[in-house]
Amino acid sequence: MKIMNIRIVGAAAALLIAASCQPQKSENEEMMMEETEMSTPASISIEKFTDSPAYANSSLKLTKPSNLTIATPGEVDFAFEVGDYELGAQTEKNGVAAQLANSGNGQHIHFIMDNDPYSAHYEPEFKKEVSEGTHYLVAFLSRSYHESVKNANSFVAKKIVVGDAGDDQGVDLEKPTLIYSRPKGEYSGADTENLMLDFFLLNTTLSEDGNKVRATINGQEFMITEWAPYIIKGLPKGEATIKLELLDAEGNMIPGGFNEVTRTVTLKD
Repeated sequence: MKIMNIRIVGAAAALLIAASCQPQKSENEEMMMEETEMSTPASISIEKFTDSPAYANSSLKLTKPSNLTIATPGEVDFAFEVGDYELGAQTEKNGVAAQLANSGNGQHIHFIMDNDPYSAHYEPEFKKEVSEGTHYLVAFLSRSYHESVKNANSFVAKKIVVGDAGDDQGVDLEKPTLIYSRPKGEYSGADTENLMLDFFLLNTTLSEDGNKVRATINGQEFMITEWAPYIIKGLPKGEATIKLELLDAEGNMIPGGFNEVTRTVTLKD
């Protein structure tokens, strides 16, 4: 029995010695590990969105101004002819569509001048201040939750010259052109969970072996090979940055003043 006790005591001592020889994490190291785990960014994803009514026959046509060369800057009357589409109506919402930020004023026109953030118009006629210079107007029909209607007649793309103006934007609306639409502005509450990523394309299609759009969201890259709306998930609260680039089949930027654009949006509780 005495020999057994000595062996047990010896084994216990050996375990204590081995444990004492193991490197111990300092308090600072443990705190740094905890902070690293807490600061790991959320996983951002994008998913193709397919829940919308198509509006395949809807159309938009610019009727004013009839002359796109305007003598003096100032207030300009704009008027559109809208076909097979009801401005002000609520778009039918199925699936994820019911969870998206939605305009209480209904369906509208996204009016975009020089690829700046759009203004939403719920009536076909309105006035806009237009400065001297060469401007590029792209307008298209939008569902109440801000998804663009994408067909051959749902948009207007025009060059407008005001006063004695040159052209230094490097834009040709007859060539492949990318127009940013969503996301835009501020989102709060449940609207932060699903953000629509949407853009409009002129004179090009997207495919696996053709032109593509690279979306960089908070530094995370996504290659888009189909022209469709997408839902952004997993964005943390705070400021989010979205960059869109129109690329050719080899991954090179396609020339054009609007084919690279970066926007910032804010997500709040």
